[in-house]
Amino acid sequence: MRKAVVFISIITIVFMSAVSYADGPIKKLGRGVANVISCPLEIPKGISDANTQNGPIAAMTFGLLKGVFMTFVRGGIGVYEVVTFPIPLPTNYAPILTDPEFFLDEGLF
Repeated sequence: MRKAVVFISIITIVFMSAVSYADGPIKKLGRGVANVISCPLEIPKGISDANTQNGPIAAMTFGLLKGVFMTFVRGGIGVYEVVTFPIPLPTNYAPILTDPEFFLDEGLF
């Protein structure tokens, strides 16, 4: 019974605090889930970006490595945001990844 009261209290606090912040816990949770789901897409994006900027050899080497690295970064931050969504860290639930906040914010590749 006590665990149920604590759980309901935490959920109530989370949803009540969403009103007081521009970026709330629900957006943080959604951003985390979106980052976990879209993290594998960083590999073809890294390859495509390197190919556009420096050509096919850079795409096969640097682009692939950058894509793999960003896959782990986006996935790790996504997991962190899902686990810590009720906690207002960073300040006021601000996104950790800001360029872009969501994977396709800057357009399709």
